[in-house]
Amino acid sequence: MSALSSSEFSRPLRANEFGDGSRERVVSATAEECAALARRFSLRALDRLEARLHVIQEAAGCRVTGTLTADLVQACVATGEDVPAHLDVPFTVRFMRGLDTGDVAEAAEDEIELSDEDCDLLPLENERIDLGETVAQTLALNLDPYPRAPDADATLRKMGVLSEEDAGPFAALKGLKLGKSGD
Repeated sequence: MSALSSSEFSRPLRANEFGDGSRERVVSATAEECAALARRFSLRALDRLEARLHVIQEAAGCRVTGTLTADLVQACVATGEDVPAHLDVPFTVRFMRGLDTGDVAEAAEDEIELSDEDCDLLPLENERIDLGETVAQTLALNLDPYPRAPDADATLRKMGVLSEEDAGPFAALKGLKLGKSGD
C-alpha cells in the first residue's frame, strides 16, 4: 500500500482525520473502480464492494475495524463456469508509525507466533492510510482460491475427466467383488 494514489480504489485518510472510532465511515467502489479491481484480481465481475469502517487513533498509529461486503463472480477452476459469491467479512488492520515494510517481511520470515492483534499489521506512511486500498487487499485475502461450480464434478465426468476415486491407486480394485470362502 505504499503508493496511495496509484490504487484503483483510493480513499486516503490523513492522521489528523482518524478520530476516536465513534464515527462510521462507509467506503464504496464505483462501477469503474469495481471493473478495475475485477481485472486486478482476475474476477469475472465485481458488482459491489463496500465497507463500513471505524478508524481508531492509537499512540503508534491507528486501527481500522469494519465489515467488507462484496458481490462478485469468479471462474470455476475445473470448468471455467461462473461462480457467483457474496462476501460479508469482518476485519481489523493496524497501521503503525515507524514500521518499515521490510520489518513486516522480515517478521514473516522468522518463525514467530502471532496473536490476533499482531496480524494484518501495516506501516503508517506519510501520516496517511488508504481505506480503499485496505478494503481492496482485504477483498483479495478473502477470495476463494479454488472456486468450483456446484455441478463441476458432473460436468467434468461428461467431458471424460476421471475423478480422483476413478483414477486413484485403488480404482482397479473398485470393480472387483470378493468371493465367499468355503463355497
